[in-house]
Amino acid sequence: MIKTSIRFFDDIPVRAVWDEETSKWWFCAVDIVEALTGSRVPRKYWNALKNRKSQLSTICRQLKLSARDGKTYLTDVIDDSGVNMALAVIHSKKASIFLKWMQTMGTSIDEQSKQKAYSLFEDGVINDIEVGTIKGLRQIHAYIFGGLYDFAGQIRTVNISKGGFMFANALYLDETLQMIEEMPEKTFEQIVKKYVEMNIAHPFREGNGRTTRIWLDLILKKNVSKCVDWSQIDKKDYLDAMRKSVADTNWIFELLQNALTDKINDREIFMKGIDYSYYYEEE
Repeated sequence: MIKTSIRFFDDIPVRAVWDEETSKWWFCAVDIVEALTGSRVPRKYWNALKNRKSQLSTICRQLKLSARDGKTYLTDVIDDSGVNMALAVIHSKKASIFLKWMQTMGTSIDEQSKQKAYSLFEDGVINDIEVGTIKGLRQIHAYIFGGLYDFAGQIRTVNISKGGFMFANALYLDETLQMIEEMPEKTFEQIVKKYVEMNIAHPFREGNGRTTRIWLDLILKKNVSKCVDWSQIDKKDYLDAMRKSVADTNWIFELLQNALTDKINDREIFMKGIDYSYYYEEE
């Protein structure tokens, strides 16, 4: 199994692949060039750099990564030391910011919980999650945030708001969640409505979006044999649609419907889904 990941720097996807032989992550050189320079032809830029700085050719490897056309190709990748060398020769004002961004990988709460979200699939834990229930939602939250937040898997007892919008009142949250759990989920339309109501309820103090998107996919998989290919949904479009869903579910309904896939057991679809789910939460 090829273990891959996508991180986002200034909304530019930077692909990475884990190499068992060296036991470390290798990052797509072309993606790094695009993130640092904004070049419209980052591949040509990278090749020109290699021609000018021959040492770059010696520190990069070729490993398989999925491209935007969905196919897998051998791609130039560099490790942490290679990234430092590339930063030294790529003239970019973003270099120091990029380096700091790289250094936080694996240490932040988001990155640690993301790795745990990956393992939901890798370790088969996802097969034991109760589908469509509050218990199942709590199971997901407890697994990916366990050891990171002391409230992992616990329904909030305080009121929270975001962007001026107040989520469900904590005093009545248990009753609200019970009502949501009992909502029908036989059709795609019903499932989206249930998902929207869960988002409005916002049962946890933190980590609601990342948890409920996994919860949604499990419901879709069980009842309509579909899941969402989140990599097909633009971040801004998704956030706009979710904001509007409080009064009008048509936007989020259409967005999700257009991204449905029947690859419900596909490892890459799940992993990319986690990558994009975490990307949606980045400020």
